Amino acid sequence: MTEKITNLAKNTSYFTLALILQKIISFSYFIIIARALGPEDLGKYYFAISFATVFSIFMDFGLTNVLTREIAKEKAQANNYFSAILTIKIPLSIITGLIIIIIANLLDYSELTKTLIYFSTACVILDSFTAAFFSVSRGFHNLSFESAASVLFQVIVLITGLIILKLGLGLNWLIGALLLASIFNFIYSLYVISGIFKLSLRPIYDPKLIKLILKISISFGLFAVFQKVYTYFDTVLLSTLAGDYYVGLYQVAFKIMNALQFLPLAFTASLYPAMSAYWASNREQLAVTFERAMNYLIIISLPISVGIAVLADKIVLIFKSGFEDAVLPLEINIVALLFMFIAYPIGSLLNACDKQKVNTVNMAVTVAASIILNLILIPRFQAVGASITVLVSSILMLILGLIQVPKIIAYRPKKILLVFSKALLASALMMILIVYLKNYLNIFIIVPLAAVIYFILLYYLKAFRKEDLASLYRSLMKKSVNESIAADSEALN
Repeated sequence: MTEKITNLAKNTSYFTLALILQKIISFSYFIIIARALGPEDLGKYYFAISFATVFSIFMDFGLTNVLTREIAKEKAQANNYFSAILTIKIPLSIITGLIIIIIANLLDYSELTKTLIYFSTACVILDSFTAAFFSVSRGFHNLSFESAASVLFQVIVLITGLIILKLGLGLNWLIGALLLASIFNFIYSLYVISGIFKLSLRPIYDPKLIKLILKISISFGLFAVFQKVYTYFDTVLLSTLAGDYYVGLYQVAFKIMNALQFLPLAFTASLYPAMSAYWASNREQLAVTFERAMNYLIIISLPISVGIAVLADKIVLIFKSGFEDAVLPLEINIVALLFMFIAYPIGSLLNACDKQKVNTVNMAVTVAASIILNLILIPRFQAVGASITVLVSSILMLILGLIQVPKIIAYRPKKILLVFSKALLASALMMILIVYLKNYLNIFIIVPLAAVIYFILLYYLKAFRKEDLASLYRSLMKKSVNESIAADSEALN
């Protein structure tokens, strides 16, 4: 048991570090290509990626999650499950790839857009198999190979993309940088499977096992479908209903939001095992942990949302001229970030307490609302309409999750609201400072200064205690789940 906990701690550390590096490199690369391409070509580039990615869910449909779970339960059966899933994935990937190409031609896109979609399709097929290969290593409780690969992927894209931009080779070659990185990851993950874990790459047709896998994968697959549609379908609709120029504007807000997602992702990934343990052994401490998680993410997300919203006009200047109309979409999307952050602990709580189906239903409702709102708002307001949809759907997802929380734990919403009000007051005072300084100082000076002021105000408002910081440190360092339980229980008493 101790060894498993130690492996969990290492995996969390590796993956968190890799996630941070990946987001930094990815966002830096986005700024570079946005400055080089301008809104319209940037829109074409990301539309092609989003178009292929939406369909990519049908290449997997939850199979990678099944593979990880079943190998973790029965490592001796790893090769059987892997071979059976290969038997399913190969025809699924071929059929889905052909469907993407057929639809791209039926919709009468330009030759450039179709070529970009073809390259993107090749990328998502390779990435789908790479994800399946790395799901095996996850099943063996090893995230080090996947963590390294995620960073190397971004490094390859960055270096290759810079060379292509320098040579002025155009969009076709630029998206080829993604394909090169996908090929590398595919070969690397293939080596990990065959060379390190010694699994056979030969597909095996076992009707009973395939039927069992497909039955298990349905719940995972449905959630994956809803998640992909929710994340990428707005870009496809925006291109179809408004044009590539507005996709380029919208991507500024989308990428900034996406770059900041590592904060709640890393935080909840660290807390999830403790939540699972508390659900089994200490429901009272589970409620306390949930409250603290909500409080921490409120404290983190409020100043980020307020600060970026106030500095949006300055931030957009980083992307060069032509992106001025991205200011309002960025301001709206960054407000949505607050609700996204707060929703993360709720999703983790539901998953830790065997309420995965509730999460899936909530996501389905949110996706349906998102599609309807996009169809109404995008034709009238373009990128602003898509951003309003993100805001409304984020609030909806949060509300749907909050409705379920009292059914699981007896938490204290008034405590969370008290922290929220204190953080809101500190953020408002910080905002006044930013508004005053932003015309006099560089934003790279304003941001750290505002952050320091915010946390000083928060400390004097007593929004957090020393005990809270100690508990946060224990949760993130994760020396041991048992140690964390014991220490937090002591703090509770």
